[in-house]
Amino acid sequence: MLPQEENEALFYQIALTMVPGIGAKTGRVLLEHFGSATEVFKTPLKQLKNVDGIGEVRAKGFKDEEIFKRAEKELAFVLKNNIKPLAINHDYPKRLANCSDAPLLMYYKGNADFEATKIVAIVGTRKNTDYGQKLCEDLIEGLQQMDNLLVISGLALGIDAIAHKKCVASGIPNIGVLGHGMDWIYPFTHKALARQMVDNGGILTEFPSGTLPDRSNFPMRNRIVAGMSDVVVVVESNIAGGALITAHMGAGYNREVVAFPGRVNDSRSAGCNELIRTNVAAMITKADDLIEMMNWSEKTKKKPVQKQLFINFTPDEQKIIDLLQSKDMVHADEFYHHTGLANSILAATLLQLEMQGLIKTLPGKYYRIN
Repeated sequence: MLPQEENEALFYQIALTMVPGIGAKTGRVLLEHFGSATEVFKTPLKQLKNVDGIGEVRAKGFKDEEIFKRAEKELAFVLKNNIKPLAINHDYPKRLANCSDAPLLMYYKGNADFEATKIVAIVGTRKNTDYGQKLCEDLIEGLQQMDNLLVISGLALGIDAIAHKKCVASGIPNIGVLGHGMDWIYPFTHKALARQMVDNGGILTEFPSGTLPDRSNFPMRNRIVAGMSDVVVVVESNIAGGALITAHMGAGYNREVVAFPGRVNDSRSAGCNELIRTNVAAMITKADDLIEMMNWSEKTKKKPVQKQLFINFTPDEQKIIDLLQSKDMVHADEFYHHTGLANSILAATLLQLEMQGLIKTLPGKYYRIN
C-alpha cells in the first residue's frame, strides 16, 4: 500500500536506502539521472538496468514488495515520532553533501543550524583519563565565546559524552550522531542526555528504526561526524579506535584535524601523539590554539574587501572573485556549493588565482582577496 500523496516523495526516499546493493554513490547516480527517488522507482525495469552500475540483478530489487513494506513501516515511525528526514537533495547539511559517500537519507530530531559558521567535531576514547576529561571540558569552555558554534560527537561513552554534557551545561548547540536507529539510545544511560540535546542541537542517524548498535555501524557513523565538521578534534585516543578512524576520515574530506598531545608512555594518548607525529593532525594545547588555527579570532577578521579588480578573468575565475568580494572570507566547500565547478577545475582555478597574487589562503581552508 502506497502512502498518501504528500508523503510519496519521502516514502520513495526511504525505500531507495533499503534496496540491496544500492549505496550512497550509486544512489546519487540514480538521483542525478532520474531527478528524484520517486522517478527511480517508477522507471521500467528494462530502462533502470541500463544505468551505469545497476544491471539486471540490482534493478530487480527496486520492484521487491518487501522493500515497500519496510519503507512504509519506517515512514509511519518517522511521522509518529516527529522525526525530520534529511534527504541528500533536500534540507541536507551542505558540508556533508560535498562528501561523495554521504548517506542518501538521515533521520533527525532537534533544532540545530547545520550551516553554523563554526562546526567542531570532538572525539576520543571511551575509556578516558581525568586528563582527557579536563582537556575536553576546558576546550569547550574556551570555545563558548564563539558565535554561531555547533559541536558534533558520537554520544558514546567517554570523551563523546563529556563533550555533549559540557555543551548542554554551557548552552552550546550540539549534535550526537548515532550508530543505530532512532527507536532507542545506546548506551541506555545517555537517554536523558539525548533528550536534553534535542532541546539545543539534536540527535542524528542514517539508520532506520530497528537497527541495533552493531560494531560495523560505528565507522559509518564516524564519517558523518567528520563530514559535517570544519575541524575534527581528537582529545584522547589509543593507537587504534573510532577516534582515529574519524580523524583520518576528516583528513580525507579535507577537514582540519587537530589533537591534544599526551605523555609518550600513556596508551590513551598514543593515538593523538601518532596523529601529530605523522602530520595527520596539528597539535593544540588549548581552545585559543584552535581558534587561531581556524582563523576564528575576532582580532584576525578583516573588513569585507570593497576594491574592484580591473582584470579580464575567465568565467570560472569571475565566479570565484565575485563570491570573495561579497564576503570577508570563503571556505573551500562554499566555492564548490556556490560556483557549481567540478572539484578538479575549482582547485586549479584557486591555485591559478593564488599564484597571480590575487587571493590568499587562510588557515582552515578559507580564502580571501589579497
